[in-house]
Amino acid sequence: MTLSSDAPALAGRAVIAQRWSGAVFVHWRVPPETVERMLPHGVRPDTFDGSAWVGLVPFVLSDFRFLPLPPVPLLGTFAEINVRTYGIDDAGRRSVVFRTLEAEHLLPVLAARVLFGLPYRWARIGVRASDDVIEYRSRRRRVDGRATGPGTRIAVRVGDTPVDTPLSRFLTARWGFHETHLGRTRWAANEHPAWPLVDADLLALSDDLVFDAGFGELAGRAPDSVLAMPARHPGFLTSFAAPVIVPTSKGHR
Repeated sequence: MTLSSDAPALAGRAVIAQRWSGAVFVHWRVPPETVERMLPHGVRPDTFDGSAWVGLVPFVLSDFRFLPLPPVPLLGTFAEINVRTYGIDDAGRRSVVFRTLEAEHLLPVLAARVLFGLPYRWARIGVRASDDVIEYRSRRRRVDGRATGPGTRIAVRVGDTPVDTPLSRFLTARWGFHETHLGRTRWAANEHPAWPLVDADLLALSDDLVFDAGFGELAGRAPDSVLAMPARHPGFLTSFAAPVIVPTSKGHR
C-alpha cells in the first residue's frame, strides 16, 4: 500500500514542535532480516519491493519548543543527522525506527532521551550551503566534549525535478516513530506538511555513522536512492504527540 504524503491529524495533544529544513535523504536497500533484530518488540520490518531500507538523513532544526511554550532561547538553528530504518506494528502503524541520532545541542539531546528514549548522541556538526550544493560534516563528541567519535561527510547537488513516487513516499512519509523506552515499545505520532522532494546527485559520502549503527555491509556501497528538499526551501514546522505504549504479546518479536 502506498503511503499518503499527507499526515493524519494527531490523535493527542502535541508536546514538542520544531522546524525542519535542508533535509537530504540517502538510502540503501537491505534484506529484511538485516533490520529485523534491531526493531523494538512488536515491530516488524516495513518493506518496499521486498527490501527493507536504511537511511542516512541530515537536516537543519530550528524553533525547538516544548508546547505550548515559545521556542527555547539560546538554541538557535542547528543540524541533526540520523541513521534509521522502517517498521510496522500489528495496528498497521508505519514508522521510522532510529538507530542513532546526532545533534549539536545537549538540551534537545537530553529531552529526547528522557521523553522518548531516543538514541541521541552529542556531536559537532557543520553545514555549508551554496547555490544548489549542500554539505554536512559531523563528528560525535565524547563526554568531555572532544569530537573524536564516528562521523560523516555528505555533499549533494540539489536538483530541480520534483519527485513524488511510491518509493519516495515510503522513505519519507512517516507519521511517527517506534522506540523502546523503559522496557516497553512505544509509538509517538508526528504531523507536518507533505515533504517537498526533488532529485539530488551525491557528490561526496565519507561515513562512519551507518557502520556504527550496525550496517557494516553498507560501507563503501553506493546508495540506492538520494533525495533532498529543494534548495532555499524555508522548511516546515512539525509537531510530536506524547508516546503511547504498543501492546505486544509475550515472546512476540
